[in-house]
This record gives sequence, C-alpha cells and structure tokens, in this order.
Amino acid sequence: MRFLGEIPSSPAAVERLVRKLAGRYGKLHFCYEAGPTGYGLYRQIQALGHACLVVAPALIPKRPGERVKTNRRDAVTLARLHRAGELTGVWVPDVTHEAVRDLVRAREAAADDRRRKRQQLLSFLLRHGRVYSGGGHWTLAHRRWLATQSFEHAAQQIVFQEAIDAIVDADQRLQRLERQLTQIVPSWSMAPVVAAYQAMRGASFVVAVTFAAEIGDVRRFETPRQLMSFLGLVPAESSTGQTVRRKGLTLAGNRRARRALVEAAWTYRYPARVGETLRARLDGLPKAVRDIAWKAQIRLCARYRRLSGVGKKLPVVVAAIAREMAAFLWAIGREVAPA
Repeated sequence: MRFLGEIPSSPAAVERLVRKLAGRYGKLHFCYEAGPTGYGLYRQIQALGHACLVVAPALIPKRPGERVKTNRRDAVTLARLHRAGELTGVWVPDVTHEAVRDLVRAREAAADDRRRKRQQLLSFLLRHGRVYSGGGHWTLAHRRWLATQSFEHAAQQIVFQEAIDAIVDADQRLQRLERQLTQIVPSWSMAPVVAAYQAMRGASFVVAVTFAAEIGDVRRFETPRQLMSFLGLVPAESSTGQTVRRKGLTLAGNRRARRALVEAAWTYRYPARVGETLRARLDGLPKAVRDIAWKAQIRLCARYRRLSGVGKKLPVVVAAIAREMAAFLWAIGREVAPA
C-alpha cells in the first residue's frame, strides 16, 4: 500500500489525478465512504471510465484495539479492504431517482416540522391549563376551539397567535410539496411500481412513493429476507453454543422506509375488506398484483388478531406485520418492472 497524498475535492483536481494514474496503470478501482457529499464523485469517476464503490460506513470491518483515526490511516485501510473484497457498497440511484427522493425527504421534513410546531402550541396551552376535551386534536372542531382562546396578557396572546400562524404556514408548505409529488411521480420511471404498491392495504400514495424512492428496484434483493434485513425489521441475535438469545429489532438500514411500513401496518388491525378508496387504487392493476395484495390482507389481518390474542404488545405486533408487509411488497415489485 502506498499513500499518494491529499488533493482538493474539486472536480478538476479529481479528474487530473484520475487521468494521471490511468496513464500509468490503466484500469482503476476507487472507493470512498458514503456521507454528506453525495454521489457526485462516484458519477464523475464512472464517467471517466473507471470503477467506483461507495462504501457503507457501518459495514467497514474495524479492529476493536484501534484508537488512532486519521485520514491517512483510513485511506490505507479502505484500499486494503477493497483489494481483499471485504467492503460492502451502497446502492447508488440515478440522477432522476435521487431528485425524486430529495422531494420525498423534503416532504417528510415538512411533516416533521409541522408536528413539532403543533406540539409546541399544545405544550404552551397545557402550561396555562387550556386542555381540549372535545375529541382529537387538529380536527375542525379543535380548530374552532383554538379560535376562541384568548389571553389577558398581550405577550402571551402574541405567542399564541405566532404559534397558530406558524402551523398554518407549515400546513401550506406540506400541501405544496405533496402537490408537487403528485405532479412529478407520474413521469417517473418508478410510477408503475408506485401504483402497484398502492394495491396493498395501508400503502397510501405517500407510503408507496417513500418506499419506492428509498428502496429503489426491489429486484436487487434476491429474497424477501434480504429486504427485511435491509429495513432493520429482523430481530438482533447474540447466540453462542447451545444458548440462543434474540433481542429487539436491529433497526439497521433505511429508517424512512421502515417508518412508512410501520405506519401502514396499523391498518391491519381491522378485518380484511376492500373499501372504496382501495378499490379505486386497484383499477387497472394486473391480476397478479391484486391477488398478492388480497392474499397479504387476509394473512396480515389474521396474524394481527392472533398475535394480539396471545398477549403480544402492540408495538411488537405492528413490527411483525410491517416485516411481512415488506415481503409482500417485494413480491409485487417482482411482478411490475419500472418503466
């Protein structure tokens, strides 16, 4: 292993180094850790005709005794492990897929921002003894109740009104992003897959788009167990000899897709049926997809009742449903290919 030094991260400097090394050695193989810099370096090296691997940082083998970490040591270690074939690469989306994924994540960030603002307002009201007892929050009746609230001190009234205005702005931002999603997704190559995913109960448009944007083409997973493991929906294990110890979920992999599946899994607590909303989503889909979705609904609803009946905690039951839901989505993704 030889350390050649450090270079600037500008595209011109990278191209200069690549052409210099290619003139001496021919075919080159590069690798770097996935991080906040994205896939620009990967695409530049691929465009120059060389192989590049974007490494998953969590899967890099590390010795427990290492206590010194420098750029030089990391570079030499990566080169050694890459030569030995011990590195695991991440899936790199194309430019269009990455753009849609950015929009999906922006919509998720807007939803999180609105949730925080709502919680801040409810906490402010709770501190002053204003508790709504007419049902759920953020319904039309709850908003009417908020409109009747007033405070004696001007400063508190300003805080209350600013919080209300912030929530309204957050609502409008979220609606704008969702409208953009509905306009852009039909022209996306994954649009047929998104429509097929919606055959599943609980897989609304947002859930289907989130799953497709974060996972990509599920055909890259040979078995549904690999997809479950990628989503972190399998139990961790610490076994030795004849002793088998299983722990909670690994929670590894893509947390956004995992959270979307967990939210969708709650719909299977009701009996299996095809309502008007689901019937509209099934129109025009292949029979094989409809059969998989109905088979999934019958199995998952029964499994929810069975696990709940034996006393399992609800989060455990929902995680089990989400895990099997991922397997059925994998089966649907094998039936419908991207455009």
